[in-house]
Amino acid sequence: MRDLLVTTHTPVLRSGQAVRTYGVARALAANRGLTLLYVRFEAPEPDEAFRSIPGIELHEVVPSRGLSRLASYGGARLAGVPAGFARGISAELASESERLAAEPDRGRVIADGPIAAAALRRLSGRRPVIYNAHNVESSFRGELDDGAGTRGLRRFERGLLARAEESWMVSEPDLAAARELCPAARMRYVPNVVDVSAIRPVTPVEGARRAIFVANFAYEPNRNGLRFLLERVFPLVWSELPEATLVLVGGGLASPPSEDPRVQAMGFVEDLADAYAGASCAVVPLLQGGGTPLKFVEALAYGLPVVATRRAAAGLAVRDGEHCLLAEDEEAFAAALVEVLSGRAPELGRHGRELAAERYSIEALSRLLVP
Repeated sequence: MRDLLVTTHTPVLRSGQAVRTYGVARALAANRGLTLLYVRFEAPEPDEAFRSIPGIELHEVVPSRGLSRLASYGGARLAGVPAGFARGISAELASESERLAAEPDRGRVIADGPIAAAALRRLSGRRPVIYNAHNVESSFRGELDDGAGTRGLRRFERGLLARAEESWMVSEPDLAAARELCPAARMRYVPNVVDVSAIRPVTPVEGARRAIFVANFAYEPNRNGLRFLLERVFPLVWSELPEATLVLVGGGLASPPSEDPRVQAMGFVEDLADAYAGASCAVVPLLQGGGTPLKFVEALAYGLPVVATRRAAAGLAVRDGEHCLLAEDEEAFAAALVEVLSGRAPELGRHGRELAAERYSIEALSRLLVP
C-alpha cells in the first residue's frame, strides 16, 4: 500500500516549503512507499535529493495555459480560493490526483499545502484527504498587510480544515490557531524536520565573531527580521564587538542591504555546509510569521549556537539557555549575540544538535507518521 503526496511545485530543495515537503516525503516513503505527484513549476525537474529517496515514485503534471488555465482560476475564485492561491490551481493536477487515488492498494492521500488542498476539493468529497499545512497563514497575515484580506483568508483556511480527514500542523501554536479557526477539525502535530543524520555538525570558528542568517529574503517576515538586525541589533553589537560580521545567505535580495562591509550578502548557495562551517553562530530574528522556521532547526542540526526571537522559537521545544538563547527586544538580542560571539556559551551547539536529532529528524517524523 503506497501513500500519495500531491504538491504544486517541482520538488527541489530551494525553500523552507520544499524542505518541509522533503521531510514529509522521506518519512512517508520510509513507512510504506510513496507516490509524489507534482506540477512542473519553478524548476524543470526534481533534484537529486528527491529522486534518491528510497521507495519514492515521482509523477509530473504539466499545467495547461491559456483559456483552460483561466477557467481553472475562475472556478477556484468562485469557490472562495484567494487570488494568490487560485493562480496555482490546475485542472490537470486535480484529474491526475483522482486517477492515482483510485489505483488499487492506494494508501493515504495527502495534499501538500493550501493550493494542493484546494485543487483536491472535489476528490475530498469522495475519499479522505489529509491536509499537510505549512502554517496557519491567517494567524499572522494581518500583521503584514494591516488586516487587508484576512477575513477571506480565514474563511478559506477554515474550509480546508473542515474538509480534511486530518490536518498536519507544524507546531503547538499552529494547532491552537487552527482549533480557534475550526474547532471541529481533526489535527495532528507533524513538525518541520531536517535530515539530521546527513548533516555533519560544525565547530564554531573561534574568534571569528561571524553570525549567519540563512533565509529566503523574498519572504516578508525574513526581510523585516533583517531590518531589525541591521537597524536595531547590530549597532549595539558593534559598540562592543566592532569586528563582528553578519553573513546573509539566501536569495531574494535585489541589492545589498547595507553599505557596511561587515554585512556580507552571499545570495543563494548550493552548499550550505560551507556557509555554516565558517560561522560562529546563527541568528533567527523573526518578528512575524507562523509555523516553525526550518532554518532554526537546520542551524541546531549543524551544532551552531543559535540566537533567536521568542516568536521564532514559539513552535519548538527549545529551552532558553540550554538549546539556544532567546531574546524579546534589540537590547536582549544584542546582548545574547555578544555572549555567543565571545565564546561564552560553549555548550549551546551540542545541546541544540541533540534536540534536533531527538525531536526534529526524519527518523523521528517517520515514527510519528506510521499509519
